[in-house]
Amino acid sequence: MNLNVLKIDGSSAGSIELPEEVFGIEPNVAVMHQAVKMYLANQRQGTHKTKTRAEVRGGGRKPWKQKGRGTARAGSTRTGVWVGGGNIHGPIPRDYSQAMPKKMRQLARRSALSLKAQSNELVVVEDFGFSEIKTKPFAQMLKAINASGRKAVVLMGAQNENVLRSARNIARCQVLQATDASTYDLLNNQVLVLERSSVEALISQLGAKTATEEGQA
Repeated sequence: MNLNVLKIDGSSAGSIELPEEVFGIEPNVAVMHQAVKMYLANQRQGTHKTKTRAEVRGGGRKPWKQKGRGTARAGSTRTGVWVGGGNIHGPIPRDYSQAMPKKMRQLARRSALSLKAQSNELVVVEDFGFSEIKTKPFAQMLKAINASGRKAVVLMGAQNENVLRSARNIARCQVLQATDASTYDLLNNQVLVLERSSVEALISQLGAKTATEEGQA
């Protein structure tokens, strides 16, 4: 699979050959779904808590005698049916985290990358060569590569503070290091922008052969 490589000004910088085993497989929808569910579940803190009748202050005295008033029996004013009482079957702290085998996680990410490639929602940029921290050049790059106004995820090959800080004020744009991007990050966008070095990082991480680059400008 060959894909055009663009410069930050939108001009052509040649092409890159993407390996089929990473960018050209048949997307496994079930595994991607499981990976996304795992990601979202792992974001939950699980610190929700309400008090039971045993934890609400007060209620130690029987409010009235057992018989003779013509009313229902009551042993405490802190039961769940009383205002100010405890919560019945309320939430308690719990761990929502899920896990998946490494090979399934890799399959999910390869499926997501392949889906993006098949949907023409994948853009490869030669290099994010920003020499200073400025929002305007980054916004101009997104416009030049037809990613402006769309929900975009930008993947860097290596940590670049200039890129991170230049993009943080741009709405609907998220910048990540390629090796840290989850299946959810790869799917939750309208356009996936890859730096050329991030392609190599993904190929290396997902266990594929090195890509063959052609026609470099």
